[in-house]
Amino acid sequence: MTVPIAVVFIAVFAVVAILLRDSGTGVYFQVSDQVAMVGIGVLLALGVLWLTWPKVTADEAGITVRNLLGRTRYPWSAVVGISFPDGAAWARLELPDDEYVPVMAVQAIDGARAVAAIRELRGLHRAATGAGAAG
Repeated sequence: MTVPIAVVFIAVFAVVAILLRDSGTGVYFQVSDQVAMVGIGVLLALGVLWLTWPKVTADEAGITVRNLLGRTRYPWSAVVGISFPDGAAWARLELPDDEYVPVMAVQAIDGARAVAAIRELRGLHRAATGAGAAG
């Protein structure tokens, strides 16, 4: 869904940039203004596409969480559990000392897919540590 939105941003701002030259407002727009309008469309499109960046991958050894600003690998031994608190937008890894890491790739809006992903992650965690996962 984000790719079509990004394309619409670029298309709309490109059309606006083209139409700027023929504006009947009495203001004279230059080529630099047109380029800037297209640039704004590209920046907005990149911002929308950035929301698709989060990813989570897991295997027998650990879990890698890539959120908007970075990627971190955690061995299963460092993970206390995997939870999805009521009202939360996304899942989270429970770490020792009451710390946690958001897992933005598993979002509440995904419904059944989020439930399946949490079950799979909890299964991998249980298999690696022999412990139950946090609720």
